[in-house]
Amino acid sequence: MAPLTPTRRLPRLSSIALVVAGVLCALRAHAYRPFDGTDADVVPVGETEIELGPAGYLKEQHEHLLVTPRYVLNYGFAPDVELVADGRGLVSMDQPIRAGDGRFTLDDTDVLVKWLIRRGALQGGTGPSVALESGALLPTVGRDTGMGASAAGIVSLRNAYGSVHLNAAFELTRERHDRDLFTGVIVEGPDAWRLRPVAEVYWERNFSAETRLSLLGGAILRVNETVSLDAGLRVGKVDEETAYEVRAGVTWAFEAHD
Repeated sequence: MAPLTPTRRLPRLSSIALVVAGVLCALRAHAYRPFDGTDADVVPVGETEIELGPAGYLKEQHEHLLVTPRYVLNYGFAPDVELVADGRGLVSMDQPIRAGDGRFTLDDTDVLVKWLIRRGALQGGTGPSVALESGALLPTVGRDTGMGASAAGIVSLRNAYGSVHLNAAFELTRERHDRDLFTGVIVEGPDAWRLRPVAEVYWERNFSAETRLSLLGGAILRVNETVSLDAGLRVGKVDEETAYEVRAGVTWAFEAHD
């Protein structure tokens, strides 16, 4: 399945130009890179958040891959609702990813809607924050030509000692509409810390293919109120094969003005 990601909407090219020009309003960056799961929060109406991994390394089964780029684009288009577009580029470092393929593919592409159904600790209140996320898995470049669907529930808890985010998702895969289940837990250090340690464990089961178990450790550095940097190392099992991945990236949030 396409991993859950910290999710949000594809900005217009004019918005990107405004970012470059610095016509921005100071907003808090919710850095939910470098995880596969996400949190029960959404960007406010009219705000855009971009999560970008310019380059990473993935060794899975017999493949050695450069991950470039990994992206998540989020846009708040209604109160407590955001639109999400994400995906990742994969470049084979030793051979075509599959027989007959080129060395590049654009993988895990999807468009989702995330709805905050209970405002809680992540929104400055008390108790759990709860969100639902669902949408379409889009055809990929160089791999799957079909479409699938995804639905997920997210529960987040936060206090002075840290944050925990629980994820559970069900998918129908693109090509054959196989069933796929994903469950994951993210743990973070205190939000007040500028540099906080983070970890994630997830289990994924495709009922017609492999089972995945993954553990990630890393850190998030809050540079300022709009930019955060992250880095992480993921180690996992794909059936009986070991997988490794190195991730590093940046998250920034902005509101463009006309």
